[in-house]
Amino acid sequence: MGLFVAGILPVIAFTIIEEYYGTIAGLIAGMVFGVGEISWELYKHKKVQKITWIGNGMLLVLGGISLISSEGIWFKLQPALMEGLFAIFCWGSLLFGKPLIVYLAEQQGQQFPDVLKDKMWGVTLRTGLFFAIHTALAIWAAIAWSTTNWALLKGVGLTVSFIMYLGFEGILLRQTIMKEHKEELIRQHLEAAKQKLEQQ
Repeated sequence: MGLFVAGILPVIAFTIIEEYYGTIAGLIAGMVFGVGEISWELYKHKKVQKITWIGNGMLLVLGGISLISSEGIWFKLQPALMEGLFAIFCWGSLLFGKPLIVYLAEQQGQQFPDVLKDKMWGVTLRTGLFFAIHTALAIWAAIAWSTTNWALLKGVGLTVSFIMYLGFEGILLRQTIMKEHKEELIRQHLEAAKQKLEQQ
């Protein structure tokens, strides 16, 4: 959730203010809201999550570059960088022997059944591909789309498409497990029949 929520208020502020008052005012508003998100989380939870630091930290750095260059595109590239990093983390975790999804779940105190752990390799690989595709789309949006459409992709587009993707993964995972379960039942029946014939 942090990946979707981090930096969303600065994006909204930038989009609205830029439309009425120009790029510079929009950048300042976005950066102020970025600091505000960090401050609010620190006040409410007494700590700031890493994803909030990363997301809003990128907004502040890229916002500063945009102010210096008077080009809002650098600020708009933050979603692409976040999604690109997540794709890299997904694929990189496979190289280290623990799928990122399993690692994140365990960090939250959740335990995957062994039958699901084996399936998380494929899920993590495809999740990385999903975010890699979204990274390319986000770069295109930052360069060629209107600010409103860019913001919609960041806020609504990514969230809706990811929910649809998770639905696809859920269906695929269920079918795979059911298929393996049926195959195991058939194997057990054949083994039992074989043993019965041998006894006779």
